[in-house]
Amino acid sequence: MPSSKSRDSRRMRAAPKSDLGRAEQLPKAPSGIQGLDEITGGGLPRGRPTLVCGGAGCGKTLFALEFLVRGITEYGEPGVFMAFEETAEELSSNVRSLGFDLHKLEAQKKLAIDYVRVERSEIEETGEYDLEGLFVRLQLAIETVGAKRVVLDTIESLFAGLPNPLVLRSELRRLFRWLKDRGMTVVLTGEKGEGTLTRQGLEEYVSDCVIFLDHRVNEQHSTRRMRVVKYRGSVHGTNEYPFLIDETGISILPVTSLGLAHKAPMERISSGVARLDQMLGGKGYFKGSTILTSGTAGTGKTSLAALLAEAACGRGERCLFFAFEESTEQVLRNMRSIGIRLDRFIKSGLLRVMPSRPTAYGLETHLVSMHKAILAFAPDLVVVDPITNLISVGTGPETQSMMTRLIDFLKMRGTTTFFTSLTSGSGDLEQSEVGISSLIDTWLLLQVVRSGGERNRTLAIIKSRGMRHSNQVSEYKLSEAGFEIVDTYLGAAEVLTGSARLAREAEDAAAAQAASDEIARKEQERERRRRALERQVEELREKFATEDAALAHEIELAVRRSGQLSSSQMAMAQSREAFTPNHADGAKTKKGRRR
Repeated sequence: MPSSKSRDSRRMRAAPKSDLGRAEQLPKAPSGIQGLDEITGGGLPRGRPTLVCGGAGCGKTLFALEFLVRGITEYGEPGVFMAFEETAEELSSNVRSLGFDLHKLEAQKKLAIDYVRVERSEIEETGEYDLEGLFVRLQLAIETVGAKRVVLDTIESLFAGLPNPLVLRSELRRLFRWLKDRGMTVVLTGEKGEGTLTRQGLEEYVSDCVIFLDHRVNEQHSTRRMRVVKYRGSVHGTNEYPFLIDETGISILPVTSLGLAHKAPMERISSGVARLDQMLGGKGYFKGSTILTSGTAGTGKTSLAALLAEAACGRGERCLFFAFEESTEQVLRNMRSIGIRLDRFIKSGLLRVMPSRPTAYGLETHLVSMHKAILAFAPDLVVVDPITNLISVGTGPETQSMMTRLIDFLKMRGTTTFFTSLTSGSGDLEQSEVGISSLIDTWLLLQVVRSGGERNRTLAIIKSRGMRHSNQVSEYKLSEAGFEIVDTYLGAAEVLTGSARLAREAEDAAAAQAASDEIARKEQERERRRRALERQVEELREKFATEDAALAHEIELAVRRSGQLSSSQMAMAQSREAFTPNHADGAKTKKGRRR
């Protein structure tokens, strides 16, 4: 009959790659440790042993205790903690600062802590060494609280008197089988050996799940990391994941990169600067996009970030501001000088400023703490000012990797992100110091232009994905009125700024006034000529009228004289009965009538 392991393997192979998580049938016990269940696909294997190993100070005992406490408080699964190095009182004192009240859980019969003192000098190997005494104590503790979870801390102390690897392996298998038969979800802690995950080098082979914790120091910065070495019967994350131990316990950053499955909203939000919105297609940034503002010192990068934060809070959105250079009070004071009052939004709870020195922690610790703060505050906008300061605690590739993970995490949440980046004046300004420009949706470049003995600021949009945007380099001013993008003056070969722009504008104004005066003069000349011509036309009309009237009178007199002459001729012809051209036919007519 095939084993359950082989059956699980066949199911996993038969399932499509995209459905591996849904096809997984292995029962799991959620740990309650932030981020761990995402890495393991639901938690630790239920009813099976898990080995948590690592060097001193990496958090093994805390990991195991939190697994028990979260199981009790969040999932209703009582537990047993069998300690071989620390007493119940010592354990309780160690985790009290994390909010874990072990005495209260013991009083409620939900937790049993049993300290077993093991001294190697008191153990004599006889060849028949077994764990019957341990099994009796474990059985009693399990039955007392009805336990579902068991922790053994640490396994080396239990087997300190067994130098024979064959006997040790046999007893380990026997211990694990005893726990499996009772359906216990077990966490065992082990100390790192030389070249092996544990001192004995055997526990990792007989455990169903092995988790390795590491506490490393690189250039005086410490970082804790976790890796799932193996997980029988289940897919799991295989990378190293940074984790943080703070006042709430363990927090693990669950992903190296969340991939490219995030949505792309069409909604637009204001940058807080009206003219910048116009340069960005008239509507501002895309909501949920990632914005980078880079520039040398003193160009106003933080001011643009504060303006965006003010606009977001003004819409009732929440903003989380990570400040790596200035304290909260310093940020508020400096922004008041340009008319931005952020203190009112801090009081209303819409804005939270989290200042810290980059050198205070390692890169991974910064990433985990930022990840945790974002989950707790659930902001609509995240500002990181500046990201370049993180290079001081890591190499360029490490910082780039961290920022990539942060960008992916925020994009998956649909959170608008605003980064500032300090660039050196000697380098290529159109290249980010951290090397994340290809991941950025909108990139603004702020520059200082030196000319005529003065420094002036300009803004340009290097890129803005998914929207039309201005390609014009624009001058801007920072004053009590805020961030003002001034009218652009284009010279013959460059954009003029500052005094050069004002001088050229004055020249243009004078030239425009001269041209206006010339136009007015010509208009006046035109009007004068028009009036003179109209007068000439009027005079000609009057002269024409006079001459026309005289001619008409003469014509009338001539007509009258002609009529009078014709009448006289007719009368004379009639009196003489003479033939005239007008009366020849008339005479014939008269003769005809006589006939």
